[in-house]
Amino acid sequence: MDPQAAAATQQFGLIGALQHGGFATYLIAICFAVSIAFVIERFVNLFVRKNVNGTSFMFEIQKYVLANDLDGAIRVCNGAGDAALPKVIKAGLMRASRNEEQIQNALDAASLEIIPQLEKNLPYLALIANIATLLGLLGTISGLIKSFAAVALADPAQRQAILSAGISEAMYATAFGLIVAILTMVFHSFLAARASRIVAEIDEHSVKLLDLLSARRVQHSSERA
Repeated sequence: MDPQAAAATQQFGLIGALQHGGFATYLIAICFAVSIAFVIERFVNLFVRKNVNGTSFMFEIQKYVLANDLDGAIRVCNGAGDAALPKVIKAGLMRASRNEEQIQNALDAASLEIIPQLEKNLPYLALIANIATLLGLLGTISGLIKSFAAVALADPAQRQAILSAGISEAMYATAFGLIVAILTMVFHSFLAARASRIVAEIDEHSVKLLDLLSARRVQHSSERA
C-alpha cells in the first residue's frame, strides 16, 4: 500500500478522530466511556445478578408448593441470590396463607420494587446517544466556522490547505459522534429487550404462582374433608 494512503487510513481510527476532530471529539469520547460503563453495569446485572432460568426455577417451586412445603420453596428463593424473579415469588410465598387478593398485592408490590432496578441507567444510554449526535453536529459547525474564518484572513496560496483542514475536522466530529450514537443505541435496544424479557417472566410466573397456591388450597381442603 502507498505510504500516504496508509497514513490516511490510520487517521480514520479513534486516535485520528481525537487528533483531528477538534474539541467536540474529546467530549464525544467522554460520552462513549460513560456509555461503556453503563453497558457493562447493565450487562452484569441483567445477564448475571438479576437473571435466573425461570422455567427450572418454577419447577422447583411447584414441587415444594404442591408438597405443602412452603419453607422449602422460600429456601429455593433465598438460594437464588439477587435474581429478580425469586424475589417476587418469595413475596407471594410469604403471603401464601392469605387470600388471593393479598397474595396478588404482595406480588405487585415486589414487582414495582424490582422493575426499576432492571431498567436502571437504560434511559441514560438513550440520552448519551442523542448527546453524541448533537456534539458531532456541534463539532461540524465549529470546524466549518473555524475554517471559513481562517480562509478569510489567510494567504491565497494557503487557503486550500486551511479549508481542507477545517472540513476534515468537521467530518471527523460528525463521523465519531454518529459511530458512538449508533453503538450506544444498539446496546440500549439489546439491554432494554433483556429487561423487558425479565419483566415478562415475572408477570408470567406470578400468575403461575397464584394458580399453584390455589391448587394447594383446594388439595389440602379436600384432604381435610
